Amino acid sequence: MSAPTPPRPPEEPPARPRWAGDAAPVVDTAYGPVRGERRADGSLRFLGIPYAQPPVGGLRFAAPVPPEPWHEPLDATAYGSTAQRRPFAAVTTIPEPSFPGGGVLNLNVFTPTTAPASALPVLVWIHGGGYVAGSAASPWYDGSSFNRDGVVLVSLGYRLGIEGFLHLDDAPDNRGVLDWIAALEWIRDNIGRFGGDPAKVTIAGQSAGGGAVQTLLAVPAARGLFRGALSVSGAVMRPDGPEVACAASRLFTARTGVPAAAAALRGFGDDELLELQGRLGEPGPDRAGLPPLLSLGPFADGVLIPEPVFDALTSGEAGADVPLLLGFTAHEFNGAPAPGPDGPPLPELLGALGLDPDGVAAFTAAYASGDPARLFGQALTDTTFRAPSLAVADARAVRERPTWLYEFAWRSPVNGMAFHCLDLPFGFDLLDAEGVTAAAGEAPPRALADAMHRAWVSFVCDQDPGEGWPSYTAEIRATMVWDAEPRVQHDPLRHVREIWLT
Repeated sequence: MSAPTPPRPPEEPPARPRWAGDAAPVVDTAYGPVRGERRADGSLRFLGIPYAQPPVGGLRFAAPVPPEPWHEPLDATAYGSTAQRRPFAAVTTIPEPSFPGGGVLNLNVFTPTTAPASALPVLVWIHGGGYVAGSAASPWYDGSSFNRDGVVLVSLGYRLGIEGFLHLDDAPDNRGVLDWIAALEWIRDNIGRFGGDPAKVTIAGQSAGGGAVQTLLAVPAARGLFRGALSVSGAVMRPDGPEVACAASRLFTARTGVPAAAAALRGFGDDELLELQGRLGEPGPDRAGLPPLLSLGPFADGVLIPEPVFDALTSGEAGADVPLLLGFTAHEFNGAPAPGPDGPPLPELLGALGLDPDGVAAFTAAYASGDPARLFGQALTDTTFRAPSLAVADARAVRERPTWLYEFAWRSPVNGMAFHCLDLPFGFDLLDAEGVTAAAGEAPPRALADAMHRAWVSFVCDQDPGEGWPSYTAEIRATMVWDAEPRVQHDPLRHVREIWLT
């Protein structure tokens, strides 16, 4: 079940910004004033603005509730609380700060100006992390380069893991999805006060965030809250029907002894809840029937999400009128640990991913020049990211829906692969950000960042990535290959389609 959409605040003209000195802009939102900061480049940022009340106490597993109004300027010069509680930043490619506190339903606005008449296009960024981790406070999601190019960027936090996505008998389903919608409603009602245009919103995200983008395309309650969608290495649960969500809840109770109910979980502390969540994610034969990589995430509950997202995007009318730019890296999960010598042989592993003997032969032939130890990682890359995105692009092309497809193929000198997350500093044009050298080496190609970021900006501004990148059609299947020398190729992923989709 899902909660009704919160009432929209009364419409009124965007308030003019107030200034406390030269560096402290104050903007009046629909709920109260917020004080941000002016940056050295002249842009402005407002961090940790609540778009809903803290999901604590009786609201912990409830649908998001609009903020309580306030009157004095709220300090918005530091990132707010994050739903991520463990120090994942130490083991992830993307730096992902974790900040304590209950008010995790907050967002950050980066803008070149707060002039009400600016009506700038808006990019809304939803972070990844497998729906159980990640942080909107990452330096890789800073909006400075987009501000330089006339785009307002908003990054948002949302409930993760059990709190956001575990099916509970006495709570609304897909609470994390309800959080995304609440944030988009806040943006609709307030972004004009920060120089943005609520009619020019593009949603975007990477990995689970890219899956969030695909999910929102399939959610009727989100229609009208954005005009474009950018899915970067998007990942959704498959299968993701209500029977899978119920199976995950039963497994949770069987493994932890705790009923999958808000009444039973509400009293657990953050660390305790994370420990229970960890037990749900452990491997074991009792996981049969659950997705191999994602146990918690958006699922088709029949109400908020009427049907499985992948089905809605490939055979239904979901997102029919929304331009979609989507793609993946060439070697997303190729660095995953290969099965040891005592593990199942590769043909058996490929069979578990859905390939028959002919498919196994085609796969091994297609990647014969690859490192044998990484072939299973390539299979995970194909089944999780490349084949599903290709299927969505093909289905939209047949229906003549505006679609652009890409593959990020530039190989980092660090490990010789175009791996998961590597493309983000290029799209954000943040090659100097913390942690980029560790991922991309000492001298990542500036020209690639310029070209990729320019395409993202063009898509946000004009709903088209620009001249030289034709849309993906059933006849041509034009695909942008992001490499040291970006190029458009016609159907370079045919082998992926033939192996996994036929």
